[in-house]
Amino acid sequence: MKKSVRVLIVLVISSFLAGCAGQRASLPAQSPAYWPTEGWRTSTPEEQGMDSELLAKAVDFIRDQNLKVHSLLVIRNGYIVADVYSYPFARGSKHDVASVTKSFTSTLIGIAIDKGYIKSVKQRVLEFFPERTVANVDVNKKAMTLKDLLTMTSGLACTSEPSEVTLSQMMASPDWVQFMLDLPMSDKPGTHFVYSSGGSHLLSAIIRESTGMNELAFAQKNLFEPLGISDVVWPFDPQGVNNHGWGDLKLTPHDMAKLGYLYLNEGRWDGKQIVSSEWVAAATKKHVSFPGAAEDGYGYQWWWSVPSFGCGYSAVGRGGQRIFVLPDKNMVVVVTSGIGGDAGHTRLERLLRSFLIPAAKSSKLLPTNPRGVALLESAIRQAALCQSQPKPVLPLPEMARRVSGQRYLLDANPYGLVALSLTFPRQEEAVLRVSLVEDNQTLEVPVALNNVYRIAPGRFGLPAAAKGFWQTNNSFVLDLDEIGNINNWRIRMTFQDDRVTVSMKEMTGLASATFGGKVQK
Repeated sequence: MKKSVRVLIVLVISSFLAGCAGQRASLPAQSPAYWPTEGWRTSTPEEQGMDSELLAKAVDFIRDQNLKVHSLLVIRNGYIVADVYSYPFARGSKHDVASVTKSFTSTLIGIAIDKGYIKSVKQRVLEFFPERTVANVDVNKKAMTLKDLLTMTSGLACTSEPSEVTLSQMMASPDWVQFMLDLPMSDKPGTHFVYSSGGSHLLSAIIRESTGMNELAFAQKNLFEPLGISDVVWPFDPQGVNNHGWGDLKLTPHDMAKLGYLYLNEGRWDGKQIVSSEWVAAATKKHVSFPGAAEDGYGYQWWWSVPSFGCGYSAVGRGGQRIFVLPDKNMVVVVTSGIGGDAGHTRLERLLRSFLIPAAKSSKLLPTNPRGVALLESAIRQAALCQSQPKPVLPLPEMARRVSGQRYLLDANPYGLVALSLTFPRQEEAVLRVSLVEDNQTLEVPVALNNVYRIAPGRFGLPAAAKGFWQTNNSFVLDLDEIGNINNWRIRMTFQDDRVTVSMKEMTGLASATFGGKVQK
């Protein structure tokens, strides 16, 4: 995670979460009127003490600022008061939640402790892997505990800035768990925060080693099924053994909100304690402080803050994935997006600070506001509409005919791309075919040439949108917005003789790269 993005995450959380003067806000006295196991119920904002006009302004702000928020879900008192989907992301679609996955992994660790599979957070990490021979074992590595992994203070020599180099190295290795366990130690465990997705993957492996089930199977039995979550994609490591403990879980926004609501209700769900209230309190408590932001901190794979507004915590993922939990307002907010850069995260912070929190005006019913409700409903409808206007398609250059259908074998690259081809079957549309190392899959993506995105299933069946144009006679520029998979690419393919040069820039924080390829004979 880039340093600037991490700082902005802290600022966003600080501006959004409400102040509690050092005390955790208590839950509402009354039990929920219903449980959303089979689905969330809806309500007008005013029936839940919220201002519909401010919520409408929040939706307008997303559009006016061109903020790449794919969905916005606001839940108060257990009722949906705003459920927004921005074109081309649609209601019912799954979304990659990125590092929000870490908060699900933390919850599953808590459940494993509750059920006696794991002794406690004080258990030594190496104890979970007795059959592995681990390199660089010293006093510090022997002392590393489960709590150290949970709080990102493992002491393992990981590099997180300006990008997660260690994660990339782990994913390039043949055995991800072994790679992480073999890393040398750079610090005494528990003393120094270093953001480490690889450490979160070790948590996934610990779930499997202690329960005999992979993380997904354990989650289905003990978390997803009780909460009514069934539409899930969660990739595995190359061995097909451990799920990605740090990220890449795909859920609908409605199902993301169920984790927040479980925590809002201190681990209770429909008469059953899914995860102990003690774990909820410990996981969302500050265990680590940040230099320059002493009031903010990190819990057990949750982010925590006590800013001027009060008390709360959140699950955070790259590109603007969020589950915010505000106990003192009995409120859960879910955001999915493809936000990149400092400016994008600053605008997300403004959305939360200026509109969503102020909209929660009262703990009691507000007077009915038909005009405000109508404005909100209109804003939600507008968000779901395509905003792009068609442009005339210029005649295709001669190069389009020459490269159409040619398959280019690509040089080694950080994205696991093996080969690509472009086909131009008609004046207004091209087709991009990309072969990936991942699962030996080939994606076929329609590409609009008239400025209006073509939408089709992409990786993991999640929606992807693409459009492109010939910038010069031999250079084709492609905008590929993976939407549900977060990534938003600007790809330039320059053709010369039997070669192609591919330059890829990703807008939400992944590294850029340029590499070549040659026509397959």
